[in-house]
Amino acid sequence: MLLKTFGWSFAVTALGLVAAVFYGGWTGFGVVAILSVLEISLSFDNAVVNAGILKKMNAFWQKIFLTIGVLIAVFGMRLVFPVAIVAISAKIGPIEAVRLALNDKDQYQQLVTDAHPSIAAFGGMFLLMIFLDFIFEDRDIKWLGWLERPLAKLGKIDMLSVCIALIVLMISAMTVATHAHQHGGTHVDKAETVLLSGVAGLITYLIVGGLSGYFENKIEEEEEREHEEEEAARRSGKKVPAVVLAGKAAFFMFLYLEVLDASFSFDGVIGAFAITNDIVLMALGLGIGAMYVRSLTVYLVRQGTLDDYVYLEHGAHYAIGALAVLLLVTIQYEIHEVITGSIGVLLIAWSFWSSVRRNRALAAAEGDSGSDEKAEVSSGV
Repeated sequence: MLLKTFGWSFAVTALGLVAAVFYGGWTGFGVVAILSVLEISLSFDNAVVNAGILKKMNAFWQKIFLTIGVLIAVFGMRLVFPVAIVAISAKIGPIEAVRLALNDKDQYQQLVTDAHPSIAAFGGMFLLMIFLDFIFEDRDIKWLGWLERPLAKLGKIDMLSVCIALIVLMISAMTVATHAHQHGGTHVDKAETVLLSGVAGLITYLIVGGLSGYFENKIEEEEEREHEEEEAARRSGKKVPAVVLAGKAAFFMFLYLEVLDASFSFDGVIGAFAITNDIVLMALGLGIGAMYVRSLTVYLVRQGTLDDYVYLEHGAHYAIGALAVLLLVTIQYEIHEVITGSIGVLLIAWSFWSSVRRNRALAAAEGDSGSDEKAEVSSGV
């Protein structure tokens, strides 16, 4: 089971590390290894959240997620994306951006650094909305009850998450503008960039999340209708045709997963520039990490880990919220990527341990009740 799920990840790791040695020697090997670990640590929460969505898909779409989804994640976000953001922010052609990435790494890194405010604002707002919508929803299972119970009550207010997200964005833009003014800045271009990019991230979330929710509801409706038709067909001996809408719904959920992955990849791509500005080593390292995130997602689904460890999804969303705040903070202040990755890992580890303690407590309670029943039977005999 483990080899079947992680087999491609192991193969890509071996090929990537060998390619790194041929390209950059043992130094390149070390850089790629570090980048792989960085990507996995930063994106572990991504795997947990993805698993919660992927478990609603059938085996076919899980395979699509591991094949076409990987191509999009590795080549799209980890290779094309760094080049694309430079081309857009620097207003140069993609060919020129590739030339800079390969031949003038220092200038390329500077261009990416200049593009960071817009990237952080877009990704930060998208991730913040994911966290807010989760934390304001009333759930049967609560991890930090003292916090989640009052927030669930507040969540009954319509559009509260959108209002809070816009307030956070406005504060971020005003902070940038104030800082520029205090240091002699005569324009607010950076503040405007943050504001526009943040609004774009919010709109993207609303569109993609709305489509995903719509088609998810359609799946539930069609499942009920299909069940009724199957019952009627069974009585009359007719065959029920396949439901096409389920495929459309799964397709939109697949797109939702890809947008989620793109947002989670922002911090990994930017953090990679703190380690290397070599686009080839960056693509190898982040690509290997992306493969493990994909495999880990499927592993969590097939093993039913989210059902066994009920607080994992909570921990992942808290990690998302922390990452969103950190991304917005990095618009103005520099934060080391080790801190960003560590916070997410610690929150998920905490939620995992809380789940283990909960399972032990439940098992102990069942054991005690079983012992009491046996004692009653024995005394009755």
